[in-house]
Parts: sequence; structure tokens; C-alpha cells
Amino acid sequence: NGNFRVGVHIADVTHFVHPDTAIDKEAAERCTTVYLVERRTDMLPGLLTTDICSLRGGVDRLTFSVMWEIRPDAEIVDTKFCKAIIRSQAALSYAEAQAKIDDHSDRSKLTVGLRNLNKLAKLIRAARMRAGALELASQEVKFELDSETQDPTDVAEYTLRETNKMIEEFMLLANQAVATKILATFPMFGVLRRHPPPKDEALKTMGKLLAKHGISDFKYGSNKELGASLGRAVKPDDPYFNQLVRMMATRCMNQAVYFCTGEVQPALYFHFGLAMERYTHFTSPIRRYADVLVHRLLAASLGISPLPQQLQSKPVIAEQCEKINVKHRMAQWAGRASADLHTFMYFKNKGKQSAEAVVTRVRRSGMQVVVQRYGIDGVVPMSEEEWDIDEDQQTVTSKKDKKMKIEIFRRVIVNIEADATDFRNRTRLTFERCLGEQERLEAFEAMEEKRKQVVKEMFPDRLIPEAN
Repeated sequence: NGNFRVGVHIADVTHFVHPDTAIDKEAAERCTTVYLVERRTDMLPGLLTTDICSLRGGVDRLTFSVMWEIRPDAEIVDTKFCKAIIRSQAALSYAEAQAKIDDHSDRSKLTVGLRNLNKLAKLIRAARMRAGALELASQEVKFELDSETQDPTDVAEYTLRETNKMIEEFMLLANQAVATKILATFPMFGVLRRHPPPKDEALKTMGKLLAKHGISDFKYGSNKELGASLGRAVKPDDPYFNQLVRMMATRCMNQAVYFCTGEVQPALYFHFGLAMERYTHFTSPIRRYADVLVHRLLAASLGISPLPQQLQSKPVIAEQCEKINVKHRMAQWAGRASADLHTFMYFKNKGKQSAEAVVTRVRRSGMQVVVQRYGIDGVVPMSEEEWDIDEDQQTVTSKKDKKMKIEIFRRVIVNIEADATDFRNRTRLTFERCLGEQERLEAFEAMEEKRKQVVKEMFPDRLIPEAN
């Protein structure tokens, strides 16, 4: 009939990890795989993560699958869920898949399939953006974010290809479809993920700051309004400005959290960042325990297996969700501390460096700055003997020279050095001077090229977490 059949196939982890077994108890305690810069601590044993539950090309693997019938205009006609055995035709990296799509002489069945998927993904993405989904991660400097638009945890070199977005769209679609299904079957025992609206006060402050810089129509009444405002916040002569604004908006966000549907009012189920009424995590049971619970709920809703004891009590589910939320934040902090340590080691070897930075926030302890050249986000202490710090107006004024006033988005020169006193092993930033309004040490593009080189030196063995 001219429609497409699209499948998202996720390794069937719960076929091997049964409720209340030793492996399950350990996974329920760990809750997540922890990624440090050059190593990871898995939630599940290596045999599962690297072999049995790894969907390799050309071999049979067990999966839990979501299947859609989709019209060429990306409208979904039908959704089905099933357990399956798949033999993948190919295991491709994002770059390999992109190369196939871009190679016009390649008309193989596999490549035609990729092109069709890509076309559908673009239509689905466009509809999501129209609904008000937010793009907070900037494209060039990928501030690694929590799985959907939360804290900037870290800066990584990240080439966003169409294939990245293609996979992301179908992962989101699968998660959304599963959320709807389990909620319909188990309205009291579902495990979903919600993202509350951002902190109003913080966005109001941000609006005032942007108004000072000629951007007056900063609206944020809904995710759609906020997304449009962020899109408009540009300065033609400063390509870095929009990235900074998006990073600042990220800081106004609340964390997304897992919750038990029986413990929260349905009006609060909404996922602000993704503009979705219902959302959960289904696509990474190898590295997130929430997904393991969701797989069990889905299997029970399809009559494949009974609902385990652990998912028949609201307080038990709520407690497990809270544990997952806490461990998830701890994993983020550990990853961040690991990146900080590598940054410290880099400057320990390089010695003291001087670089251009942009002020993004004023706090009592000093100025928060982003150093694009090194991909660093940190605080520059400003002593109260020498400076008047005004958190309300977000300004820092020199007590000696009242004309010397530093505001948000002001470019300054900072010194960066490794500080090993008391074994603290941190990277210290100190203020050197302000740059003149038109003064630039380096062009944006040149700075980006240098940053990419620095990231390679700083994190030579960086592990990148899987996409889904």
C-alpha cells in the first residue's frame, strides 16, 4: 500500500535478567552504567553487555521490538510490540551510515532503507519541533547533557550528523509508544519519565539580561515560546552568542526524573524538553535499570509474562524510581569529576595559560565564565575588597574605578592553571583584564579549531556513551 514498516529493536535484556535474581538485585542497586572519561563501570556483567545483548551484524539476537506502519508523510497508521529474533544486515557507525546515505551511486537495499528512514525521521523531527520540543544542546560545542536537556555535564567534540538525529528520533518515538502502552495497561504501576517546566524566576532574570543586549522579546510561557525565543537570540557579528544563550537556558531547566504513575497526578506527567505528554525510557536496558523495569511492564501488558512482585506496589516502585534518580545524578557527578581531573592534568603538563572567556553569570563567589578555547566552564573568584558584586543586576564593578563594570556576555582574559594545593587537583581560573568592546583575541572559527585539538589532547581515550 506504499506505507513503510519501521522497527526499533532493543536487546531483550529481561530474557536473561529475571526479577529477584542475583544479577537483577545488583543492577537494581547500581541503576546505571557510569561513564568516566576513559573507562566505564557497567550496570550488568560484561558477557551480556558486550556479547549476548549486543546487536551485531549477521547473527541472531533476541530483541523486544516496536513495529510501526508509517505513511510516507510520517503519519503513524499502526503500532505493534513483540518479542523477536532478528538478524541485523549490518552494524554501522553513524559515520558509515551517513557515508552510505551520501553516496549517490549506492542504490543497495540497505542504503535505500537508510534513506527512507532518514526522510521519515526529518518529518517526525519537524513535527516535534512544531509542537515545542527544545534544542538546548548547541551544535558545534556539544555540552554533553543528561539524556534529555538537563545539566551541562561536560564538553565533548561531537559531530552531529543526520544519522545521529535519525536514530534519536526513532528512539524517542519508541520510548513514547511504550510509555503510552504501559500507562494504558497499568495506570497505577507505570514507570515513566517527566520533565517539569523550567524555573520561572531564572528565566525571568535571563529575559532581563537579554533585554540589556537588545533582545527584548524573550518569551517563555510554553516550551514552544521558549524554543522560538532561543532561535531568535542571535547576534550576526557573534556566532558564539546563541550557543551561550542556549547554555544559559539549560541552567534554568529542572532535572527530568523517573516516577511511579500511581504516585503523581496525570497533569504532571508531561515532558517539557521533548514536548511529549507521555515519555519513558525503553531503549537502553543494558545501561539503565529504569528500562529494565519498563521492559517488564511492557511484557506484562502484552501477556508475555506476569507482572513481577516488585512492580505491583506503588511504594516499592516509587522507592526504586527515587534510587534510580539519585544514582543517575551521582553518575553524572562522577563523570564530571573525571572530566575535571583530566582538565587539571592537561594544565599541569601545559603550565599556566591565558585565554579569552565570556561571562555567563555573576554569583557571590565570582563570575561564571566559559572559555571557548579550552571548552571550560568555571568560576573566576572576585575578591569583595576590590569588587562590588551585584547578583540582582548580574554585574561586577571595580571599587577603584567605577567605570570598570563587567556584565553578562562581557569578554575577559583569564589565566588558567592547575592547582594541586591540599591535593585538591583542580583547575583554577583568575581574572586578568577586560577585553575592549570590539577586541577579539581570535576569530570564533580559529578558536573552535584549537579547542578541537585541545579536546583530543585532554581526553585522548574518551569513551562516548551509546546513542540510545
